[in-house]
Amino acid sequence: MSSTQLPNAHRGPASTINKKRFLTRMVTVLIGGMVLDGYVLGIIGPVSGRMAQDLQLTALWQGLIAAAALIGILVGSPIGGWAADKWGRKPIFMFDIGVFAVASGMQFFIDSPVWLLVVRLLMGVAIGTEYAVGWPLMAEFSPSHLRGRLMAAMGIAWYGGFMIAFLTGHLLNEYTDLSWHFILGTSTFIAVAIFLARLGMPESPRWLWSVGRKDEARALALKYMPEDALDDVQHEDVRKGSFKMLFSKEYWRSTLFISGFWFCAVTPYFAIATFADSVLEQYGLVGGLAGGVGLSSIALAGVIVTFLLIEKVGRRALTVPPQWLCAIVLGIIGLWAGAPAIVVLILFLVFSFFNAGYNTLTNVYPGEVLPTEIRGIGTGFAAAVSRVGAGIGTFLLPLSMQNLGPGPTMVIAAGVALVGAALSQWLAPETKGKTLTEAAAGYAH
Repeated sequence: MSSTQLPNAHRGPASTINKKRFLTRMVTVLIGGMVLDGYVLGIIGPVSGRMAQDLQLTALWQGLIAAAALIGILVGSPIGGWAADKWGRKPIFMFDIGVFAVASGMQFFIDSPVWLLVVRLLMGVAIGTEYAVGWPLMAEFSPSHLRGRLMAAMGIAWYGGFMIAFLTGHLLNEYTDLSWHFILGTSTFIAVAIFLARLGMPESPRWLWSVGRKDEARALALKYMPEDALDDVQHEDVRKGSFKMLFSKEYWRSTLFISGFWFCAVTPYFAIATFADSVLEQYGLVGGLAGGVGLSSIALAGVIVTFLLIEKVGRRALTVPPQWLCAIVLGIIGLWAGAPAIVVLILFLVFSFFNAGYNTLTNVYPGEVLPTEIRGIGTGFAAAVSRVGAGIGTFLLPLSMQNLGPGPTMVIAAGVALVGAALSQWLAPETKGKTLTEAAAGYAH
């Protein structure tokens, strides 16, 4: 079909108002997916005690169930990214939220540890797939001047979903007679609502163009995207992407940067945040609910500040200096054995604030520095590498605290942050204000 034979619905650009409405809808359903991701991971904590007692879970089973979602993400993100690059964003976009809805609904009927493990694995796969398709879709539909802020908003949504889940689970568990099955199953209502909201959403014009379906891409770009976006879409290369391309001469730097940066950003974060209570108590500080919530609240503030500044000061300024700062902060905590408790607390709060800030950029960069044909698989690969880091940090921190002590443990965490800072100093590009084609074309420091 030639461009002069397009259906009436696709002739000419839609009104600015309709395009703004569509962008609002797209942003809403994508942010909804991140809220659901955070909710699924956060809702299990408040009911874990009742659940373990009811199912008579051993320590091994509790560990497996806690790690199931992480394992699912490790598997789901690269597979989901590969599928999104091969078959398009739209079908995978709908598939993963459908898996969410089915797996969430299964939680109402769980009666064995095996089924609980299976369900949490499925939900982890869905989360990983959402990472690999949601962020590329947000990048591909966002106007250049809003792209960073909209992608950063997905980080706020994740933290918000996690905190909403924790509060919801705590209130329902403490003040109602609802079963832990029902409390876990509340994620079903969110998943079904998002599934319905996603019905009828279009395919990404950039992906269509990259696979040679140019007339469809042109029609959808005119209908849904800003008028100047069509020119950039038409600069997309028409070529088939592959996993091998991530390590080609052209893109190995992009792959190394987004994977290594993400790994070094989340490894100390997950370790310290997961065991916030015990870490704070090791330094003579108040742990418990107040300590963990305090660090989480500061982290959320860091994400919000990054959201507000990203289109003003740029990506690189929010990526490189904060990592050096966090490496120094963790190094001080580790090396200053006799530091007053209040100083240690302030240093942990500083780390939480700035680490969460540059962690937000791990949501932004993968969608910008890779071309459309490998944007999905590249994002998925980087997400999988980051989950390896999260798993290593979560698994090794309690062992290190017990066998090496808090000081050496924090020095190791500082070393990880230092590696991330050096890597970003070398490779982190500035993509503020650039079109996706320009951002993926090469580095500009």
